[in-house]
Amino acid sequence: MSESTEPAGTGGLTTGEVARRLGVAPTTVRTWDQRYGLGPDRHTGGRHRRWTPADVARLERMCALTATGIPPAEAARLARETPAPASAPAAPPSVLPRRAPAPQAAPASRAGSGLRLGDARQECKGIARAALRLDAAALDRLLLDAIREHGLVAAWTEVIVPTLQAVGRKWESSGERYVEVEHFLSWHVSGALRRAAPDTAPDRPGASVVLACVPGDNHTLALEVLSAALAQRGIPVRMFGGALPVESLIAAVRRTGPAAVALWAQSRATASRPLAQHVAAMEWGVRGARRSPLVLTLGPGWSGRPAPGTARPHGLADAVQALEGLATR
Repeated sequence: MSESTEPAGTGGLTTGEVARRLGVAPTTVRTWDQRYGLGPDRHTGGRHRRWTPADVARLERMCALTATGIPPAEAARLARETPAPASAPAAPPSVLPRRAPAPQAAPASRAGSGLRLGDARQECKGIARAALRLDAAALDRLLLDAIREHGLVAAWTEVIVPTLQAVGRKWESSGERYVEVEHFLSWHVSGALRRAAPDTAPDRPGASVVLACVPGDNHTLALEVLSAALAQRGIPVRMFGGALPVESLIAAVRRTGPAAVALWAQSRATASRPLAQHVAAMEWGVRGARRSPLVLTLGPGWSGRPAPGTARPHGLADAVQALEGLATR
């Protein structure tokens, strides 16, 4: 049995578990141990090494220092010499909670990258570090691991969104110094969502869902995860992406006769209540059996009460549940 697969005991974490927390490959952890002396302070017997919270904190400092461009040898020296901050013992990985903890539940912490992650899980820290290093291979692996382990909806809500928000805050507070990290992370999230989704479900008359951003809005990631989640449930999706012109949206709805239309608006400046109401009032079919789509208004732009004839789910899970129930009737 290898280090990365052996179950963790009471003596600490395995090398594989430490690597996942840091967002690096297990071989990198072993190299830092062999080359720079950053291995565990104590051995627990046998050939398998166990890492304590203090050992992991030292490696986190190593990650933070190398991410700023300091050569590995110098970063290792500084990591060994800098005292570890007092902290509670690291808990083993657990099942994702159904809802994220309230922001005030605990003081904010900082990942080694310097991104404010609050109560975000260890997966968030690993993903943030990989994004900061612009490490494409590690980022892809960590994103797909999170989706496989927790499921698409939970991974998006509890892991990916908090990391995206942390990167966005860092960009806003640093004079756009980290804009390349935000773009890099968003691109790889989009790729992971596509790889995690099954093939497009075959069309069923009256059961498809149209997804589009309103005109002037190009924030497509939330619609991409919704599209992937619906595909996993066998619901046919027509995804039109960012900034779909009004005339094109109306034409797409008329041509497909969908069960539902989901419209994303990131800001109040782009959210158009008249447009949402117009789509909700559209009808098709023979006289006496005419149908209209359910219109879901998604995103922070649709603040306030839902427009007449529309619905506004509270989050991804609610949107998936509403659309699944509608499309499978």
